[in-house]
Amino acid sequence: MIDVISINGKITQGDSPNVHEWTSPEDTAQFKQIIAEHDVIVMGRKTYDAVRPQPTVDTLRVVLTRYPEQFASESSPGALEFMNTTPTDLVNRLTSDGHTNLLLVGGSEINSAFLEHGLVDELILTVEPWLFGSGINLLSESSQGIACKLLSVSQLNEHGTLLLRYSVVK
Repeated sequence: MIDVISINGKITQGDSPNVHEWTSPEDTAQFKQIIAEHDVIVMGRKTYDAVRPQPTVDTLRVVLTRYPEQFASESSPGALEFMNTTPTDLVNRLTSDGHTNLLLVGGSEINSAFLEHGLVDELILTVEPWLFGSGINLLSESSQGIACKLLSVSQLNEHGTLLLRYSVVK
């Protein structure tokens, strides 16, 4: 799982879904590098609406939505697929299809769902030096406590942007 957050754990600034308004070029660079290391990228519909990624031949992008039929014209099998399934069923399907490197780039609801089902091995967080009074939290309010262990910390720029890597304790 990968996300960018403010110091106080917000993944958006207020109601704006555009994280590029407050994230650093260094975050963008490391995000692109990590994306390139994975063969499947999973996101929720809200994240898809915010970023609208273009299908590529090298990476399958899966968008979890309650209404996949609404995106039929945007679907590209093997490149960009829309599904209504549980996190566990999705991971089982992708594993049986031979995928081994899944990266979750979702919002609070999908992050919480995958964590609560024990489907996240590593958490990669970029912490940007911002404080927001309002915004969406990294996890939904229903999330249970999940222990993590720090693997590494890197400072990405002179402003204090940090890249944190954690393993999820299972």
